[in-house]
Amino acid sequence: MTNTPTPPALIPVTLLTGFLGSGKTTLLNHLIQQLPRTAIIMNEFGEIGLDHQLLQKSDGPLALLQGGCICCSVVGSLSPTLKNLFMAAKSGDLPQFERVIIETTGIADPAPVLDTLINDRWIAARFVLNSVVTTVDAVLGEQQLDSYFEAVKQVAVADRLVLTKTDLASVPMVDALRSRLAALNPAAPILAADHGTIDPALILNAGLYNPQTKISDVNEWLKLSRYRPVTTASVLGKPVAQGDAVHDDRIRSFSMTFDEPLEWDAIHAALQMLLWKAGKSVLRMKAIVNLKGKPRPTVLHAVGHVFSPPVELPEWPDDNHQSRFVFIVADLAADLVPKMLKDFNDAYGAGKLSA
Repeated sequence: MTNTPTPPALIPVTLLTGFLGSGKTTLLNHLIQQLPRTAIIMNEFGEIGLDHQLLQKSDGPLALLQGGCICCSVVGSLSPTLKNLFMAAKSGDLPQFERVIIETTGIADPAPVLDTLINDRWIAARFVLNSVVTTVDAVLGEQQLDSYFEAVKQVAVADRLVLTKTDLASVPMVDALRSRLAALNPAAPILAADHGTIDPALILNAGLYNPQTKISDVNEWLKLSRYRPVTTASVLGKPVAQGDAVHDDRIRSFSMTFDEPLEWDAIHAALQMLLWKAGKSVLRMKAIVNLKGKPRPTVLHAVGHVFSPPVELPEWPDDNHQSRFVFIVADLAADLVPKMLKDFNDAYGAGKLSA
């Protein structure tokens, strides 16, 4: 998940999240051995931090945010921590690093962290969100998704889902969990870590823009075909079927397309209103949009109330110039969203809305 095409100077940031006991630190231990020039920011909930003591020696700097959850009481500490790491490495007081991994607590909502990375101007000029990686316990994952909505949100915002403890779970248990995760987040590949061991290339550079190839892959990022299409012709309030995900009837994932070019002011206003009124319900939104007067496509992205700045791509990824949106929402009628977008666009075109 990336908010802008990444110049080489920007330092990529990976957000590592997952519910309590799902193996985040074990995975992190493996990653830092494979990625030595990595700065680590760990968030520990208790007054006395312990998780960082479980980390193996890293060549990169380590910062600890403790005494609260990174999504609430210590989120204000994230920005100065990143600033201090950057300036200390620049002055030579800390080793130079080429990436950052932020490990959240097991109960964290990722959205406020993403807000800091995207909307803090100083941070956004030096760092870029590269991917959100969520670990899921193969043994307890189903139970945690049933009991804690935080676990559901962590799955919904992920670019990569990493199953842990698969050696302790039966094959039917793992298969059922995979099916459920695919329904909650259709676009995220589901990988498995063997005692924390995984190829870093599989989970890094998972956003729109790959800093190594310097090429955006919109179709891979959007994965439109994995979402159930919904149209404005649907009956308002009618729930969208979620296949076998009977436990997650609060969650709906769907796609929509618009054949004609859209008015930017209308679509922007509609999305802003949607996020303002129902930001907690919009777990994830991604789109490639054909705007009137623009020969090139624009990419949009939102998590919760956090709306990333629009990005204009150099060219269309294929011959399909439809506007394409995908949403993962909670407690929100799926057909309400395309109706809102269409109504705003039609009203603007008819002169009922001013720019």
